[in-house]
Amino acid sequence: MKFSTIMAVMTVGIAVVAAGCRYDKIDEEGPDGVNGAVDLDTNETDPFQEGNLDDLTREGKHFDELYTRCTDVSFMPVYFGFDSTVVPQGELSKIEAVASHLASNADRVVIVAGHCDERGSDEYNMSLGENRSIIVRNYLVENGITADRIETRSYGKERPAVVGDGEEFWCKNRRAEFEIFQK
Repeated sequence: MKFSTIMAVMTVGIAVVAAGCRYDKIDEEGPDGVNGAVDLDTNETDPFQEGNLDDLTREGKHFDELYTRCTDVSFMPVYFGFDSTVVPQGELSKIEAVASHLASNADRVVIVAGHCDERGSDEYNMSLGENRSIIVRNYLVENGITADRIETRSYGKERPAVVGDGEEFWCKNRRAEFEIFQK
């Protein structure tokens, strides 16, 4: 086999492997330079790309800089399996409780923060945490909360809920948490 043919096959193989390492979305940069996401299951574009955010948030300000943190309510974290962005069936009611609260309190917004356990590189865990927060955000939107009331973040493995080695610790760090703010 010719060297050029071998190189072509290897290049295609690497591209196929890289394409297979995806989550539930693909990042794309929109015409205004804002990253958006395409949900591969529905081919819908990310509502943030469509200009639903208010002007202050567009200028780089975040909910925690604009609004007051609510101390009268807290919600349980949503836990994920290892290396997963799939919300387990038993965790959906936690997201629905947040959606219900936001639906009853139109002056409130939420930050969904994605977290990971300590395994994996920093870059990988930041991406995984981002995808977890986006999946939770999408479920809130499916439950009637407008996207401009939801901000997502990723902390990767930088803010563990518990410190320790082993599944009994790691399973508590693979989560999405909710921070409620009042406008």
